[in-house]
Amino acid sequence: MAPEPLAGIEDIAALQYEGPESLKLKRRLVASASATYKSFDSLEGTLAPYIFNYRDVLFCNRTLANAERLRTMTCLHVLNHVFKTRDRVIKNNGRKLRHPDSEEIDLRDQGFTRPKILFLLPTRQACARVVDTVVKLYQPEQQDNKKRFQDFFSQQPDDAVLSNKSDDFRDLFEGNDDDMFRIGLKFTRKTIKFFSPFYGSDIILASPLGLYTALASEDARKRDHDYLSSIEMVIIDHADALLMQNWDNVEYILDHLNLQPKEAHGCDFSRVRSWSLDGHAQHLRQTLVFSSFNTPDLNSIFVNRMTNIAGKVRFTQKYDGALLNLGLRIKHVFTRFGSSSPAADPDVRFQYFSKAVAPKLSSKGTVVFISSYFDFVRLRNFFSTSSTTQNVSFGAISEYTSVRDVARARSHFLSGRYSVLLYTERAHHFRRYRIKGATNVMMYGLPDNPAFYRELVEACLGVSVQNGTVDAGEAAVRTIYSKWDALKLERIVGTERVAPLLREGSGDRFEFL
Repeated sequence: MAPEPLAGIEDIAALQYEGPESLKLKRRLVASASATYKSFDSLEGTLAPYIFNYRDVLFCNRTLANAERLRTMTCLHVLNHVFKTRDRVIKNNGRKLRHPDSEEIDLRDQGFTRPKILFLLPTRQACARVVDTVVKLYQPEQQDNKKRFQDFFSQQPDDAVLSNKSDDFRDLFEGNDDDMFRIGLKFTRKTIKFFSPFYGSDIILASPLGLYTALASEDARKRDHDYLSSIEMVIIDHADALLMQNWDNVEYILDHLNLQPKEAHGCDFSRVRSWSLDGHAQHLRQTLVFSSFNTPDLNSIFVNRMTNIAGKVRFTQKYDGALLNLGLRIKHVFTRFGSSSPAADPDVRFQYFSKAVAPKLSSKGTVVFISSYFDFVRLRNFFSTSSTTQNVSFGAISEYTSVRDVARARSHFLSGRYSVLLYTERAHHFRRYRIKGATNVMMYGLPDNPAFYRELVEACLGVSVQNGTVDAGEAAVRTIYSKWDALKLERIVGTERVAPLLREGSGDRFEFL
């Protein structure tokens, strides 16, 4: 893991932060930070200079092992920022009282509204973890409405449901997995107040769906985004999980940050920072994004949304490839098709599949994995109406399929009544079904999450090989891809092996065992 070249005023890659003593922390945070960190490990020492010097960060190596450390460092930085800005305002209030008639004092220390920090998180339980970390670091004497918060946000995991699920699934969905929430936190000298009104909050924590519904009310009179006008820091944690929700909600929220407010909301404009008045607040906003892997959507945020004048940095990783972590020796076939642009890719992919792949889908036990719901609808209609597939019986499982219909589709596929089963990435993300009866897997589109590739091979083909349904030599995973799938492909075949699969003139069919 290494940062790409830093874009900004100053290169700080050479800075070495060995522990909390290297940070300029407010006094009330020093003791808790020292108790939390004896010293920084290599990850923390690498990230701290960028985070605490207000650089934008896209970190694409979030794991179960480092998620808590990332959360703790981020919350420490957030609290330090809240206290610094609050103390500056209090100090300037005193100066104004001592010199009420002085025209020489120019106190530009505030935004239009109070909220400074925005967390975008996937579930209520993820929100509870962030809040627990904040409380641990702040150590308030009083917590207003804490019991109400625990009742609505924290929940004990159901081990009966999670017992046969993967570790990443348990981490994301254990506890309260509701993705519809928003809450404000207000800090006073000795107290944290939960469920404070947004205009009286320092920190807003929300899911993309929860905040979107507040911003995009059907009643135009209720639409309000002024409380986002002075956001100074945005943290998008577990971004890979948010990608499996509705990423358009994230984009909508980012579109409404740091806009000029429609109403004053009691603002003292003589105290508002000049860059906010001039409409440049987004260029002094820090954006931190933590994800398990990189995607075009995250790259778009890095290129178009991270406009911080302090600079930005993107951390990427090298991949061994999901193919190397399989306990099953079967054939993996990758076939490339030409595509002129990302916009044309869905149509070209469908044309290639319908003409070159679909006519050969005659064997029973084929799982067709589809990464996009729009592609799923297109293929479902194709299998229903096309003369090419008129003799192919099929079932379909998407994230919107009812439990009853899912059970019927899986049962018919196992019995052989359905020879093909269409299966979406989001359905797998939210349910992690083990599809029995599979003899081969057709990847219409590669998954963003490389763990899904491994799970499909092991949960579908692995079970069939163990049960004797199919011989390992006959089972296969076949993938069609274009050059626009480069990021996904790298995670599957590995960083060192991906170049030939993308290079023009090196062939369009590749096999791995």
